[in-house]
Amino acid sequence: MNQEYDIVIIGGGTGGYVAAIRASQLGLKTAVVERGKLGGTCLHAGCIPSKALLRSAEVYSNAKNADKFGVIAPEVGLDFSKVQARKEEITERLYKGVQHLMKKGKIDVYEGKGSILQSKDVLVKLNNEEREMILTPRNILIATGSRPRTLPGLEADSEYVMTSDEALQMKELPNSIIIVGGGVIGIEWASMLIDFGLEVTVIEYAERILPTEDKDISKEVQRLMKKKGVKIVTGAKVLPESLEKGDGVSIKAEYKGKETTFTAEKLLVSVGRLPNIEGIHLENTKVEVERFIQTNEYYQTNEPNVYAIGDVIGGLQLAHVASHEGINAIEHMAGENPVPLDPTLVSKCVYSSPEVASVGLTEEEAMQKGYQVKTGKFSFRAIGKALVFGESDGFVKLVVEEESNKLLGAHMVGPHVTDMITEVGLAQVLNATAMDIAHTIHPHPTLAEAIGEAALAVYGKEIHA
Repeated sequence: MNQEYDIVIIGGGTGGYVAAIRASQLGLKTAVVERGKLGGTCLHAGCIPSKALLRSAEVYSNAKNADKFGVIAPEVGLDFSKVQARKEEITERLYKGVQHLMKKGKIDVYEGKGSILQSKDVLVKLNNEEREMILTPRNILIATGSRPRTLPGLEADSEYVMTSDEALQMKELPNSIIIVGGGVIGIEWASMLIDFGLEVTVIEYAERILPTEDKDISKEVQRLMKKKGVKIVTGAKVLPESLEKGDGVSIKAEYKGKETTFTAEKLLVSVGRLPNIEGIHLENTKVEVERFIQTNEYYQTNEPNVYAIGDVIGGLQLAHVASHEGINAIEHMAGENPVPLDPTLVSKCVYSSPEVASVGLTEEEAMQKGYQVKTGKFSFRAIGKALVFGESDGFVKLVVEEESNKLLGAHMVGPHVTDMITEVGLAQVLNATAMDIAHTIHPHPTLAEAIGEAALAVYGKEIHA
């Protein structure tokens, strides 16, 4: 006899398990099918473990520079096995928390691989058992996430070439590394590894690192990464066929009209992610796939009872976006009236050192959309709390529509900006103007004073410049 459900969710990552909790809150009988561990990429091979390593790298770097704060620590060492153990401890604690939430919500969890049958049932091949089950839901939610993309000839191996998945499991650190790709993940790894003391080279195909960020942000991050010692090469096309392995790795790239050779002990490929859609048997449905699963604004596919969220549908491949999409999809299934997600209201973060955060349109995007814009910019060098922290590099930049003073975007690079961006994100949700932000009294001394000063700078009224 088939197990019947209101909703079966294929994939128990951040999008899938959050969707399951929302379904449970709405009184819907819910099941999650997960072939790995609940929490998915974000918890086990992305957001959380990488940030745990970044934090250890930051502490190590700060300890080596403790004398700047009057703290004498002559013998600072690094035990990378303990770094990895701490990462695993954090991940395991959060994993148990997700398991508890499933039990609390009375959500059935099937450990196995799910696929869709012709009848729209879900076939589950259970892990470690030669047994299959059939689940019969009213609705199906696909939330199977993504995996690191590689380049032909630069596939991960067990010794020289890695993606972020393999890098997270390193037992020991190499002395040097080449990172192919200067996007968000590549820059986070570059920041982490330079702080751990490696020689780091980043090779980026675009003309600037972090190419989706505001140009001023990219320029500042590149300057600060180089200041830390990262070698950055932009406008360079890596030639995978030139890869040589042996005593480390060697690879060539077309750069400034000629081929240049780069060498290191290891190579990390960071060139985006691919959706996990193989094996779900979408061919048994009317679901349209154009590299990613195609959906409407409520994440409903061409098959009315099949929805999809997260990395499998492309767009902003962020954990918090997948969670929001999951909630909206469930509410739509339940006959609620969720507000469609507006990508310009989503805050984006880069957890490098210094951090980067943004929301809304870049200055260039705003002008391309026909806005007459003005900007306000304020440096952390004039912020007392930043000087106290010893992290005064970076700035806050606001992009504003000239006539209405409506906030169009905010872009930050500097200390703890990933914790500050939500203020401006809320301002955008509320259709606030730069003057509304300027009139908000920011306590002193705080890093957030830079936001208030940048808002004043829009009108040429900044106080501490």
